Amino acid sequence: MDKDQVIGVLMFLGSLVGILVYGALLFLLGVEVSLLTLQVSAFLAVAAFLGIMAWIGYTLATTPPPKPIEEIEKEIGSETKSIETESKTKTIEETKQEEKKES
Repeated sequence: MDKDQVIGVLMFLGSLVGILVYGALLFLLGVEVSLLTLQVSAFLAVAAFLGIMAWIGYTLATTPPPKPIEEIEKEIGSETKSIETESKTKTIEETKQEEKKES
């Protein structure tokens, strides 16, 4: 079996075991354990959600704002002009070299 397939089988079996353990904690081991299991599950779910929200907020707060579109258009325009100028310069130089070769 391929390494990915082995990992997939292990994840599948681990998930089934987790479902069985969670079910046993909720339904087979008494009210106190059931309540504690639900409290821990709810806390972890809310903590994971709020942790992701905090990470997104931190990223938004610390990331610099993007350049305005006008600045990007100006940069693209200046790059295009410099490329056109370089190509014209090359064309003039090539013409001069050809004239020298002909004479």
